[in-house]
Amino acid sequence: MSHHEASGSGSATAVDHRRKWDREEYEQKARERLLAEKEAEEKAKRKPLRFPDEPKVKRELLKAREYKVDLESKVGRTVVINKTTPSAETGGYYCDVCDCVVKDSINFLDHINGKNHQRNMGMSMKIKRSTVDEVRQRFAFKKAEAEIKKKEYDLQERMEEIKEEEARMADYKKAKRQEQRKRKRGPEPEIQEDEDVAAMMGFGGFGSTKK
Repeated sequence: MSHHEASGSGSATAVDHRRKWDREEYEQKARERLLAEKEAEEKAKRKPLRFPDEPKVKRELLKAREYKVDLESKVGRTVVINKTTPSAETGGYYCDVCDCVVKDSINFLDHINGKNHQRNMGMSMKIKRSTVDEVRQRFAFKKAEAEIKKKEYDLQERMEEIKEEEARMADYKKAKRQEQRKRKRGPEPEIQEDEDVAAMMGFGGFGSTKK
């Protein structure tokens, strides 16, 4: 065997020490890494950053809203929007607590009733548990409120009845005055037909003849 043949066969059977990459395995790891990063971002959005030595914020219990949500003041209005227009004046519903704009009223109500908005308001989603006395007081308040509304309705209904009664009385008095005026004038005189005129018209006396 010549030197060239030996060297040629040696090069053909030489081992390649370069690292081989499995493409499918690499793509799978990349997808897993991206998914983990996305989950971490979502978790960071849901839970505010807090250091271990930072004391836990004590939030107020959830309570009823004491104002009416304005959903109709901008209905039908036309607004010119450009690049310098503040967010509060652009189209949609602006939340000054969260500094965001919601496009429609349904999503705006969902937003202001949601966890993130309540958290920015300094409240948690927990509600206060009412005592038996508080429940009784609430029932008593609602009962008194219903009685007041019923009295107001009864009063309004009574006022309508009084107006109708006054109208009927006015019509009765008017008819009575007209009847009294007729009585004062006496019976209306009967019209005496002239006999000649009656004869010309072809009318004759009934039940009597001249002999």
